[in-house]
Amino acid sequence: MIEWGKKIKKQLEKFLDFDGDNKAEIVNNYDWLGKMTALNYLCDIGKNFSVNEMLAKESVKTRLGIGISFTEFNYMILQSIDFLELNKRFNCELQIGGSDQWGNITAGVDLMRKISGKEVFGLTAPLLTKADGSKFGKTESGTIWLDPEKTSPYEFYQFFINADDKDIVKLLKVFTFLSREEIDSLAKEVQNNPEQRTAQKKLAEELTKLVHGEKNLEHIEKISQALFYGNIKELNETEIIETFKNVPAYELKDKKEINLIDLLVLIGVETSKRQTREDLENGAIFLNDEKITDLEKKVTIKDCLHEKYLIIRKGKNKYFVVKM
Repeated sequence: MIEWGKKIKKQLEKFLDFDGDNKAEIVNNYDWLGKMTALNYLCDIGKNFSVNEMLAKESVKTRLGIGISFTEFNYMILQSIDFLELNKRFNCELQIGGSDQWGNITAGVDLMRKISGKEVFGLTAPLLTKADGSKFGKTESGTIWLDPEKTSPYEFYQFFINADDKDIVKLLKVFTFLSREEIDSLAKEVQNNPEQRTAQKKLAEELTKLVHGEKNLEHIEKISQALFYGNIKELNETEIIETFKNVPAYELKDKKEINLIDLLVLIGVETSKRQTREDLENGAIFLNDEKITDLEKKVTIKDCLHEKYLIIRKGKNKYFVVKM
């Protein structure tokens, strides 16, 4: 748990000040929950909770039809104990959470009133949802993380570049410190020139700079420019690995030379040699962003970037990586 806390702190240090007179603090609720016995839990705390009231909480009520474990049912009590202890130890008077935590937070407010007679407060914010109604969260598909080892800065940037036009204005309001005038201007860009994705680029820039820093943003913009303008050869080996991390990859072993048509069929870029010839003649195949129309083209190590990587593109944005 100590190591886990260190990792959380490392992420939060980018946004919170952990030094000074009014510093942020990270505490571990195991310090008090771990010492609590079952009898203490039932006699000192449990008597303050009505089962009927717990069942009426939205977080429980919505789960009754599909099933809820005893552990999950007790979660609001544990969270209430946390609020009680944080008030005792740090004079914490306000608990903030998502709107789905409303029942748990108000349970803590009630517990405080019953045990200590103190008045404390809860504040909730609406859950951030996408245009299709799904929420942003670790349980959803396409999750992004603050940890660069889980989501690289480039993937982080691309996630927001690909944000839906229907979501972008709301995301700008929630995640950036842009003025209302700036956001209104970007909203007009979405309406008038959606293909330019000006609002998405601004969101990606602001968030990437905030989470990963100015240097990483410059690095990412270099990669984006290289892809957009066909300057892949300008990328170093590390940038190539990061850029094409999630692109289909194929390692070509024990071959110093191979016919391009055979290679494209072998790695699944094309389904047949006939289709490959057609695509080559139509200028749909690119090696390291150079259009190839030669039907007799043979690929060797000399064609590779950094004597190792061959970036194949079919059409506008269908990429494959061959490592020789």
